[in-house]
Amino acid sequence: MKIELPDLAAMDALGQRIAGRLKAGDVVALSGGLGTGKTTLSRAILSALGHTGEVPSPTFTIVETYDHLDPPVVHADFYRLKHPSEAEQLGLDDYREGAALLAEWPDHAGGFANEAGCLQIALEIADAGRIAVVEPGADWQGRWP
Repeated sequence: MKIELPDLAAMDALGQRIAGRLKAGDVVALSGGLGTGKTTLSRAILSALGHTGEVPSPTFTIVETYDHLDPPVVHADFYRLKHPSEAEQLGLDDYREGAALLAEWPDHAGGFANEAGCLQIALEIADAGRIAVVEPGADWQGRWP
């Protein structure tokens, strides 16, 4: 499914749509080149879940947690990982327990497409806006229109 995102309001609306369906154990796998809006969409999801503070890009910290949300959320940016095994060394499984994962650059962590709770979103630049190509995993089939 392709979703046109001509402006920030459309990106926020997509974030609200995802947040309204997000459950603990889910993965929102955000892929796309630099500057395609992965962190912007993550911020929109976190805001829609009720986070009111700053949302720093986890490019350098790799993992940011938002335990106060329902569901709790782990926001991870795997761009700097050199090998998928590094995700295990970070203790990613421990962070994910009872939480949803927003994963930027998921391929650098080995990918999550094989997980039933994975909502894959590939962001692309299109004219002045973006296009989101969304592929819901099996657990998202009944939740994603």
